Parts: sequence; structure tokens; C-alpha cells
Amino acid sequence: MFDYKNNIEFVAANQFRIKGEILNIDRFGSGHINDTFCVRTDASNGKSYLLQRINHHIFSNVEGLMHNTKIVLDHLKAKLAHLGTEYVEKSTLTLIPTIVDGLYHQDEKGDYWRMFLLLENTKSYDIVETPQQAFSGGQAFGQFQKRLSDLDARNLVEILPNFHNIDFRMDNLRKAIADNKAGRVDAVSDILAYIFEREERMRNILKMANAGELPLRITHNDTKFNNVLLDQDDNVQCVIDLDTVMPGYVAYDFGDAIRTIINSAAEDEEDVTKVVLNIPLFQAYTEGYLSEAREFLTDAEMNSLLDGVFLLPFMQAVRFLTDYIDGDTYYKIHYPEHNLVRTKSQLKLVQELELHEEELAAILTENITK
Repeated sequence: MFDYKNNIEFVAANQFRIKGEILNIDRFGSGHINDTFCVRTDASNGKSYLLQRINHHIFSNVEGLMHNTKIVLDHLKAKLAHLGTEYVEKSTLTLIPTIVDGLYHQDEKGDYWRMFLLLENTKSYDIVETPQQAFSGGQAFGQFQKRLSDLDARNLVEILPNFHNIDFRMDNLRKAIADNKAGRVDAVSDILAYIFEREERMRNILKMANAGELPLRITHNDTKFNNVLLDQDDNVQCVIDLDTVMPGYVAYDFGDAIRTIINSAAEDEEDVTKVVLNIPLFQAYTEGYLSEAREFLTDAEMNSLLDGVFLLPFMQAVRFLTDYIDGDTYYKIHYPEHNLVRTKSQLKLVQELELHEEELAAILTENITK
């Protein structure tokens, strides 16, 4: 029997409607924001649970976060209900209510906890290794957006305001330059010039949205590949990590997925000559995504996808550089120039995208017109 004396995870787990007695609780996964634990019990149904302590320092509106999660999961489950309970539970996350039928539990220390059913016999990858995996990733997020396309995005709370708003990010950069807290501005003048030269192009999605040309959708906003669970044959099973699900524009999700998939090097690669594009993975992800999303996207949305591909690495570079100029107060760093290295790596990715723009545009056009 699990030794629960003075164990905060055990106390938290027992605030939820779990079946059976707890046998053990172990840390689970490689997430960097929330603390995640696998809870196994002696229940006859053999189901286990995923217990999470929500990082309320990053997600300060826990009520809104869980409100969004429930609305999205309820909608997905209703869409899939005709396929049977077993399929629904494999294809979507399932929230476990608290013993007082709440969506989360707040403990005596002020920490917030939630619980899901654990999806067994799945796998995820931090790095895309094959076109099949890239196709499945695109299919997963296209399917996710499609199933939510008839749910009014205004029903959801904006959990992280201005998260993908390039005007907001550029304003922050200009403020950092003006303050120059760490005295680093002069040393990065060439990088700043490169960024400001491209600023107007990077506003394309925002300009289209402000003009009413792009519908507001429910988007995931963290479309890295390890937020997709695959079955043992690398086929799509479930999209996870819904903390950042909120109103947005589809190009943001597409662009961020491509940013993390197409780059052959790490996000903080010091040798930028290693930052080159994996075009076959771009093609596979695009095929997978549009195989699902083509039927609900407007022409304007499809035309905005390439802008998203350029915007997301550019915006990430702006965020890294802002933090570097501010003295490294936001992102964790492992050495003094870490944020500057990250900045240069992301901007090299932008440069590579520019060099291959015609090829990428042709792949998108081919898949849009299928």
C-alpha cells in the first residue's frame, strides 16, 4: 500500500472521484510548467489517473483555464459520442471531478490541482523523426481545430492575453531598448536592424484580423509535437495540454507547429549553420493538417498559413531578445548569452524560410487545391 504520510500528492488525489485505493503515485512526463503525477489504484477497471499541480504563477486565472478546458472537452466528447464511450475516452482527455463536483481543488497552501484519466498505451515524441509522424501531427491539430470550428470562440477566456500579438511583442521590445537595463542594446544593434526591417511583414495576420478577414477560432496555441499522443503505430490518438487553448487565428497554430518541426537544429543551437529546413517534414505536416482542416478553413485563412510560418519564429526571436536586453528575467538560462543564442537561432530559421519561400508556398498551394 502506498505510504501516504505527509504526502501532498496523496492528499490532493483523494480530493477527486477516483475508483479504488491508491497504490502509488509517481512523477510523470517531462513537462516544465505543471507538476504531473501518475496515480495508480487497485480498482477493478484498471484505469489510472493523471494528477497535475497547475502552475498558477504562469496561469493565474485557474478558474478561466478550467472553464476553457471543460467547454472544449465537453464539445469534443459530444462530437464523438456516436462512436462509443471507449473511443471517446481514447480520443479526448477526460476530466475527473472533485468529491464536491468541482473542476479543480485548491489545497491549504494555495496550490491548485486537477485530474484526468490517464491515456494508456500511447506515446509522444519531443522531436519529429519521420514524415509519418509529421503527417500525424498535422492531422491531429487540423482535426482538433475542425472539431471545434463550430464552437463560438467568444465562449472561452483569453488565458494569456496578447500571447501571439506581434504588436504587443514589438512594444515590449521597444520598451526594453528604451530602458536598456542590462546595457546590452549597443551590442545587438545589427540584430535589431534585421528585426525592424521585417516588422511590417510580420503584421500581416494581425492586419487581416483587424480588417475582419480572418474568423476568430478556438486554437491550441502550443502546437509542439509532444502535445500529440499517438498510438503504437504512430497514428493520431489525442491532442493534450489544453492550458493555452483560447481564441486565436489558425495561422498561429500552424506556424508554431512548423517552427518546432521543420528546424533541423535545437532552439538554442549555437552553430547557426546547423539551422536548416527539413522540407519533407514541412510537406508531410502540411498534408496532414490540410487533410482535416481544408473543409472548414476560409480562403483567407489558408492564405494566412505561410504568414504564420514566418511570424512564429520571428516572434519567438523577439521574445528571446527582449528578455536578453532586459537582463534575462523571464526565460531560464544556463549561461549569460543563452537568450542571445536563442535569438540568433530563431532568426537564422527566419532567414532559411525566406530562402525557401517559393518552395514552401508551392507545397501549401498544392495541398490547398487538392
